[in-house]
Amino acid sequence: MSNKAYKFRIYPNKEQKILIIKTFGCCRKVWNLMLTDKISYYAQNKTMLTTTPAMYKKDYPFLKEVDSLALANVQINLQTAYKNFFRKTGKFPKYKSKRRSRKTYTTNNQNGTISIIDGRYIKLPKLKSVKAKIHRSVPEGYVIKSATISQDSDGKFYCSVLFEYENKITQKTINTSNAIGLDYKSDGLYMDSNGNIGSNHKYYRESHRKLAKAQRKLSRKVGSRKGETKSKNYIKQQLKVSKIHKHIANQRLDNLHKLSTEIANRYDVVCVETLNMRSMSNKGFGNGKATLDNGYGMFLNMLEYKLSDRDKYLIKVDKWYPSSQICNCCGSIKKLSLSERTYKCDCGYICDRDYNAAKNILSEGLRLLKEDVT
Repeated sequence: MSNKAYKFRIYPNKEQKILIIKTFGCCRKVWNLMLTDKISYYAQNKTMLTTTPAMYKKDYPFLKEVDSLALANVQINLQTAYKNFFRKTGKFPKYKSKRRSRKTYTTNNQNGTISIIDGRYIKLPKLKSVKAKIHRSVPEGYVIKSATISQDSDGKFYCSVLFEYENKITQKTINTSNAIGLDYKSDGLYMDSNGNIGSNHKYYRESHRKLAKAQRKLSRKVGSRKGETKSKNYIKQQLKVSKIHKHIANQRLDNLHKLSTEIANRYDVVCVETLNMRSMSNKGFGNGKATLDNGYGMFLNMLEYKLSDRDKYLIKVDKWYPSSQICNCCGSIKKLSLSERTYKCDCGYICDRDYNAAKNILSEGLRLLKEDVT
């Protein structure tokens, strides 16, 4: 059995919005209460304390007004994070803040409490039917397991429905002739082994002037200073800034989805390099803003699941493989500085540095695929 989630935009009415926001607050409250008790109990007894949301409903009656399964999932998440810390597989859980923490909660499907109605509504516990934009049909045999309701910084609400389905194992046929290699390119997202550049868009830079103007207005409102009470005009302007940020993110996601879908539909094997994008965006390289504006890490994640859905292959070449230094013609190695953008080999081979690297990534990826198959 496998899981897949579909994310839908929802349009709750006034009463539903109040209940959703109240659920966000109750989940945050329960998390903080349980974490406080766990910390104090461990400090005294050196053992873990098992906590449940029901322990706090007597002192905090408003917890009874929201979905109990949402609070139960908070308990499970905290218990998992707490154990992972002692297993040294994660960091110690932090307190949740109203300002900084993500507004979200998860509820489970029990006897049809979550369902999609008439392709227009999503039925949710406590909320009943919520108007939704069902932009894609759900295949037959998909069973709803849970739903995650969230609110973005621009005020929009979303519902991510998790489905369980039977994963039919099929024998994959490998067509290595229909393959492509991708090399990361700071000023174009990627360069493929056919000489094509992915995308020259830098959405953050394109909206930078508009964003700076909105942030400058925000800095002059009452409430911008530390400790100052935020005025209504400050909150309105803050929402405008959030909408610009969200618009930039949506532009980037839309572009990455289109590019990754096109590649996944066209090629059977895609070879890429495993890069640490966080390290590449540091001050040492001097192009951190361009690196983060590309969204190359998200692009690789999209490629991975889209190729997997189509029974195709994504081959990851090790990041230490010297793809930029190897001559694709004769195989000799020549060290290049970051400023050298043209590869000139002693054998007479001359081409763009990224194009040469993409060809080498393709060759190495096909070699790794052949080893896995044999």
